[in-house]
Amino acid sequence: MNKLFKILLVLLISSTAIAQDIKYLRYDTDLLSSQFHKNRRGEVRKQMPENSVAVLFAAPVRNRSNDNDYAYHQSPDFYYLTGNTEPNSMLVIAKNEIEIDGKKSNEFLFVQRRNPFAEIWTGRRLGIKGAEQLLGFDAVFISGDFENTNIDFRNFSSVLILREPTGVVSDRNAQDDLWMLIDNFRSKVNANAVPDLHGKATVLDSVQLDDILKELREIKQPEEMTLMRKAVDISCDGHIEMMRKTKPGMHEYEVQAVGQYVFEKNGSEYVGYPSICGGGENSVILHYQTNRKKLSDKDLILLDMAAEYHGYTADITRTLPVNGKFSPEQKIIYDLVLQAQDSGIANCLPGNSFMAPHNAAVRVISRGLKELGIIKSESEYRKYFMHGTSHYLGLDVHDAGTRGNLKTGSIITVEPGIYIAEGSDCDKKWWNIGVRIEDDILITETGRENLSAKAPRTTADIEKKMEETSPIFK
Repeated sequence: MNKLFKILLVLLISSTAIAQDIKYLRYDTDLLSSQFHKNRRGEVRKQMPENSVAVLFAAPVRNRSNDNDYAYHQSPDFYYLTGNTEPNSMLVIAKNEIEIDGKKSNEFLFVQRRNPFAEIWTGRRLGIKGAEQLLGFDAVFISGDFENTNIDFRNFSSVLILREPTGVVSDRNAQDDLWMLIDNFRSKVNANAVPDLHGKATVLDSVQLDDILKELREIKQPEEMTLMRKAVDISCDGHIEMMRKTKPGMHEYEVQAVGQYVFEKNGSEYVGYPSICGGGENSVILHYQTNRKKLSDKDLILLDMAAEYHGYTADITRTLPVNGKFSPEQKIIYDLVLQAQDSGIANCLPGNSFMAPHNAAVRVISRGLKELGIIKSESEYRKYFMHGTSHYLGLDVHDAGTRGNLKTGSIITVEPGIYIAEGSDCDKKWWNIGVRIEDDILITETGRENLSAKAPRTTADIEKKMEETSPIFK
């Protein structure tokens, strides 16, 4: 009787889950369209060599502890080409139309199957129908069935792949396991590889697809720019509230909570990267993440924090005096960094070298540090400015790009900094002053646009903003 009851329960839950209205899979109305992703696949296909196929895998699920996983985050490349935010998936793009198990197309998506029991715990899945209707694919298969599909890689002159996802582990309880999906792909490729005249099997191309995607993702499309502007605007609002709220006696994590509350209140699903909230001696640690210190009256706090919105992230840094007023030494270093940033931003022009903003910032900082007596020779600037000034921004905080000359439609950061740790070989009055100022710069046809200019940058504007009362946190 118990066995019969279980069977009936499975059938009941299964039929109910499969019948769920497709609308419950998506609540946001401003996601990238399925046509956007289809167009991106088309652009990849244009650059693929004749008679080739490209294969991409979703990101793995990552375990936090015991039976708890981290919140799932899709591979940016996979999301860019599919819009699929689920794990255990694979995309196949063919240069020309091919047939797999009776379905003819030049793009095939493999997704995890609907699982009524799993969906009770972790939410609804796309399945084949969801992928067809929401993601716009005509040829969709279940990932666990890939092993038995009739795709023969001997028919292609080249197989383009990306570097395999790291941290993939076998889940014996999963029907559509990413580990098994990748293993089956390896088996198919190895089994079907055609030895050349020297008896060596065909080598997969792990470079060309990466180069194609770097070039495409570097230039943001109009739909992407809408989401980027939203992410940046949300992030600026968070920084403004942190300016209004930061006071001596708060902990770094309290300031962090103010910013992240504003991010999520305005629709951000995640932070773009682990929040850096370093006060006093922690302001000189580039990627400080502990965020536990209690802030004192004379501290600076360096806030490198930003929101991610529908996959796209901002990257903004502001440095604040905890008591609301910069000391003379703090202001001198801050203004030097600001001057360097202004010089870097001025060099954000289409056609300029990717390194032009960095080189401009270095010239200002190296000269300024020498004039202040903090370094003896301009060549010593790396003691206190030890990182690059720019990186691309988009689906990754350090986004894909060619690092060639700056192009219209690309977004880069400009983020010089000076970090003078306690014990440094200079006057003690400079110790524990860490300043970074970071903005998100869109390269336009005629110059650039500072997307994050809404967040105050000058010492005067920051001090004025810190005098305001927060309308959110009384």
